[in-house]
Amino acid sequence: MARHRTLLWLTTGIAFAIVWLQRSRHTSASTSPTSQRSRSIIQHASDAIISTDEHQRILHANPAAAAMFDTTVQAMEGAPLQHYLPRGQRQYSDSGQGRYFGETGIRLRMKGRRAGDYLVTGQRAHGQLFPLEGSISALNENNHSIYTIILRDITERKQVQERLEQSYAQLRELSAALQTIREEERKYIARELHDDLGQLLATLRGDLALLKRAQQYGPAARKLLAGMDTLLMSAISSLRRIASNLRPRALDEGGLYYALESLRQDFVNRYSIACQMQASEEDLILNDTYSTEIFRIVQEALTNISRHAEASKVLLSLQRQQYDLKIEIQDDGRGIAEQDMDKAMTFGLLGMRERVRALHGEISIIKDGGTRISIRLPLPLQTPAPAA
Repeated sequence: MARHRTLLWLTTGIAFAIVWLQRSRHTSASTSPTSQRSRSIIQHASDAIISTDEHQRILHANPAAAAMFDTTVQAMEGAPLQHYLPRGQRQYSDSGQGRYFGETGIRLRMKGRRAGDYLVTGQRAHGQLFPLEGSISALNENNHSIYTIILRDITERKQVQERLEQSYAQLRELSAALQTIREEERKYIARELHDDLGQLLATLRGDLALLKRAQQYGPAARKLLAGMDTLLMSAISSLRRIASNLRPRALDEGGLYYALESLRQDFVNRYSIACQMQASEEDLILNDTYSTEIFRIVQEALTNISRHAEASKVLLSLQRQQYDLKIEIQDDGRGIAEQDMDKAMTFGLLGMRERVRALHGEISIIKDGGTRISIRLPLPLQTPAPAA
């Protein structure tokens, strides 16, 4: 805000100076120290400075402006502004904030906004277009408006911004690819654990049960066999838990609804936090990619609640609205703020956000007597809402 006020005062001051210089051209005051100092400031300014009348004819341009547009001061003075700021390039879709150049349709961005949001496009003498930012000031002289524009070439900044945006897009694509690879590896390992190691342990327990039926063993041997059976049962339970954490079998065998129901029940049993789910099985018939991502989003949300929220109850809602799926996870805990999404070590929240972005959805966090996570996911066209 302070920078904007400073720039506004500077622009206004330069406008006064230009008007005064225009007047002084025809008087002896032009040789005064004050006149020379004002002219020197404008002539040696690093930013382009242009003043025009209300008919958009250039009254004055400094050497920086001439250099910016690859021309001369003499060529610019008296020429239409249209030659350097083409009218067809002046309009730009924006939030409505900005300062208009009288009735000319020119609008320059205000200071303090994003570097890539330029609102004026310049045109050099040889026809090349380039992005500009700056500010505008207007003064009234004898019932006529004189406008002063201070411009800055932001071509390099815009190129850097575009490279950064490209890098962000590539990182998101990489993140989505890594998530896919990770899920495939989880699915493979879980299947191997369940099908191979799980069956092996089940077979060993069956053989052990046959041994326990034999009569030739004494009390010590029977006690040892009973201990082995207990250990085998513990190993089978651990194996199922590990395989389920890697990839819930309910997700493959029963679909997303039953996988979430199993997750909800496990959450209640493990943390003694009441959790209610509002959803219908028909609404959650989705392809494997969507089912997996939605399951992981809900799983991460419940994990965060169990670790940080200090909540006593949770409401989980998944409702299809035409081609969107609206997900809400609300708890009555101490609540988190939306800025926590950007904190350094909140990888769970960051993971949720990236999963939602990968599905081209939207996520918001609202502190509302606890925390409400609201997610909207556009669903693929091959999974329309079921007929009523």
